[in-house]
Amino acid sequence: MSKMIKPDLSAPVDGRQSERALEIQRGTGRLLRRHGFVSLPEVTLKSGRRADLLAINTKGEIWIVEIKSSLADFRADKKWPDYWDFCDRLFFATNQETPEEIFPEEAGLIIADAHGAEIIRDVEQRKLAAARRKALTLRFAQIAASRLHAIHDPGVPTHIEPAKL
Repeated sequence: MSKMIKPDLSAPVDGRQSERALEIQRGTGRLLRRHGFVSLPEVTLKSGRRADLLAINTKGEIWIVEIKSSLADFRADKKWPDYWDFCDRLFFATNQETPEEIFPEEAGLIIADAHGAEIIRDVEQRKLAAARRKALTLRFAQIAASRLHAIHDPGVPTHIEPAKL
């Protein structure tokens, strides 16, 4: 009888994020779960922008969370308004050390660490068009399934993801 090999279920790390950003991501993911969302990190959108976290709940509501681990990180990225075309709500997530007042009022604000997070400022929902919502929901499912498949079958190239939507 052959011995069963237990798959490595740890999350893949692509090396682009700092340790601080990964801690914010983890705590924010826990917050999203408490609010009934599941999330995927590093999702490329049709615009070519990459959402730090794309989250969806059972009602189909889609949130994007842009992680900023420092003042310099925030200042380096001014393209955040582009995310509004791909979500119902847009949030920044940061840590206690980053000044809250730098973040624009047009987006929500989450303060996080490796253990959890809190929504400090909520943001009004902007409804996505039905066709965009469907496309994003399908993309979310395809990416999640593709990543899960790569965990269970490590021989599959991990760079293969469905076409951008």
